[in-house]
Amino acid sequence: MGAQKKGATARVSEDQEELARNPLQAILLADSFATTFRPITLERPKVLLPLANIPMIDYTLAWLESAGVEEVFVFCCAHSKQVIDYLESSQWSSQPNFSVTTIESHNSISAGDALRLIYERNVIHGDFVLISGDTVSNMSLTQVLLEHKERRKKDANAIMTMVIKQSKPSPITQQSRLGTDELFMAINPVTKQLLCYEDKSEYSKGFISLDKTLIADNPSIILHNDKQDCYIDVCSQEVLSLFTDNFDYQHLRRHFVKGLLVDDIMGYKIFTHEIHSSYAARIDNFRSYDTISKDIIQRWTYPFVPDILCGSSAIKVERQGTYRASDVTLSRSAHIGSFTVIGQGTKIGNDTKISHSVVGEGCTIGSNVTIEGSYIWNNVTIEDGCQLRHAVVCDGVIMKSGAVLQPGVILSFKVVVGQQFVVPAYSKVSLLQQPTQQDSDEELEYADSTSGTGELQSDKLNGDIAPDLSETAYELGTGGVGYIWSVFEGAQDEEWRHSVAPIPTDKLVKLMLDKDEDEEQLTQVGNVLSASGELKAGSDDNGSEDDDNDDSRDDYGFFEKEVEATFLRAVHENVKVDHAVLEVNALRLSYNMASVDCAGAIFYSMMKLAVESPHNSASELHRNAADIITKWQKLLKSFLHDIDEEIEVILKFEEMCLESAKEFAALFPQILHLLYDKEILQEDAILRWADEKEGADESDKVFLKSSEKFIQWLKEAEEEEDGED
Repeated sequence: MGAQKKGATARVSEDQEELARNPLQAILLADSFATTFRPITLERPKVLLPLANIPMIDYTLAWLESAGVEEVFVFCCAHSKQVIDYLESSQWSSQPNFSVTTIESHNSISAGDALRLIYERNVIHGDFVLISGDTVSNMSLTQVLLEHKERRKKDANAIMTMVIKQSKPSPITQQSRLGTDELFMAINPVTKQLLCYEDKSEYSKGFISLDKTLIADNPSIILHNDKQDCYIDVCSQEVLSLFTDNFDYQHLRRHFVKGLLVDDIMGYKIFTHEIHSSYAARIDNFRSYDTISKDIIQRWTYPFVPDILCGSSAIKVERQGTYRASDVTLSRSAHIGSFTVIGQGTKIGNDTKISHSVVGEGCTIGSNVTIEGSYIWNNVTIEDGCQLRHAVVCDGVIMKSGAVLQPGVILSFKVVVGQQFVVPAYSKVSLLQQPTQQDSDEELEYADSTSGTGELQSDKLNGDIAPDLSETAYELGTGGVGYIWSVFEGAQDEEWRHSVAPIPTDKLVKLMLDKDEDEEQLTQVGNVLSASGELKAGSDDNGSEDDDNDDSRDDYGFFEKEVEATFLRAVHENVKVDHAVLEVNALRLSYNMASVDCAGAIFYSMMKLAVESPHNSASELHRNAADIITKWQKLLKSFLHDIDEEIEVILKFEEMCLESAKEFAALFPQILHLLYDKEILQEDAILRWADEKEGADESDKVFLKSSEKFIQWLKEAEEEEDGED
């Protein structure tokens, strides 16, 4: 016993010495090596773009500091001077026990080049965190670092641990709520080793290929399409040397991760660490910019939220998720709706309505302006009568009176929109002319100055851009200044898929029809995966009837969770009811469910939300339920086509009152009456339910008895109508 204790003490001491020798380090890539945020990033680096009025990189650095990282090496390339100047003048230049050092390059064109340069500098001395400066998280690193270190002790080939999180893609669009493509990961459920990583498609027709040796070598594999890659990696030093040894490694996932997974010679392994209650997400496109902004405003990223990062004296949180700076000038007749941020020094005129939006500092917004779901950056002028829906408006933009931005519009820096001019949906507008060719997603934002594909010159890289405002620049109406970029052939889908605007209904309908055709073909072949995605060798297709029933129950359980997630997303993101109906319909097709199953799952989700919303009494709980049912009644009605289906909803409510939502038991008659008043349940459905209950056991008549007065009232009303006839 004594010897064991001594050994344990020695090992702890050894670990502490190692930690003392090697403070926790991080590599932060301040260059995305992509062009998804053009034209904005032709003038400003992505990591300095505002996210709820705070530069993206501040969220990443604040999290790294809180997670115990002591040294951060910030790699910057495109617009490097802007990044360096910002960091040197920011709080990060003088934080105790947290050093931020920039590494600058002028010729790196990929993440692989960046890591090779960092390897040459010899600044990384142990395990490190690899992250990009457009990542927001509040997770603890303690557990993932411990897991990585323990694996390394047992297996020196375990060189990387990727952080993942559950995020089911839309069954219609096949993309996540962040606008990223559906991702398939094969993971050993016991060891958590990553065995396959596919983000593009051989699975476009429903198939994905796995090497048969994977199944032979792993007793159990789960193939997931419900995981989100958080782009937070814990790496060993060998990762840097592998990039140096292999110049084909450019992209972190497409080349490096997939390359290691198929390399059976070196034997290097990648593992996963799944987070559940914590937050982690990367801003990869305008849709994820919109989604993560909303998550920040709704405080899912706490403590990394505007009032804490800026200081509570600078900005305060008010009711309904509204953040307002202390010196905002707001007309008494202006209306600031829920989940909105208003920055310092901004002035808002009479009868202006702003909701689900972020407005930056020093903005002047006139009267009778409507702003919904939009992002207005700093020093923007919006004159009277303008309308903006689901748009991004950069610093210094001027919108003259009556101008309209249709959904998905991006206005880059200092653009002027003419009086009464309507900017078409999904337009990207800039003072800079559009590059004459479409660059690949791995070229830098300043690639234009060296590739001959655009008008930028090298002296314009750091924001000192003097655009050519010739006659052709005036494409935005009378007094307007800016170029409307055209959409490259074949890129139209990318615009609405990755926009800050909700996907149009007509696009969703078309996707659903295409999905129906694909599923019809798949039905002829047969489904090879269980709902859980688990693959096991030697499974027997001739299961018993009990097994079939178990599978059916499992499928409904998965389906109900998916419907709940879809409903909550619709609530939190203010999704239109028609869109939510399409999403649930797609789930119905995907799981081979009936309309009544959808109605039951939706009703369950609505009542569960009411219970989980704040309330201190039965009356407040009833009010919660009434508000939710009133707002979302159209969604529920869409799946109730006859009396039998309505009766199933009543039975579902009974089940909830007895099991998952017992608080509603005392309110059963009131909720039943509410559903009748909202014309969700017909009189015949309630009376037939009551008749069927008459012959039941006494224990099954609890809610029938509590509803006797209401049912009697319905019967008397029915008799009166019959008498009049």
